[in-house]
Amino acid sequence: MKINCQEHRKDMELLSLRMRLGKGISDPEELKEAEKRIKALEEELELD
Repeated sequence: MKINCQEHRKDMELLSLRMRLGKGISDPEELKEAEKRIKALEEELELD
């Protein structure tokens, strides 16, 4: 399995966003943006 730096960065960003969601995001706007970014990253990394 070959992973480039860009993919690794996206993986780490996705992990970070999922952890923040797990801890809870109280601001509805920030929550919406995090969910939107997670969906985008999953599509880019073909994880859906």
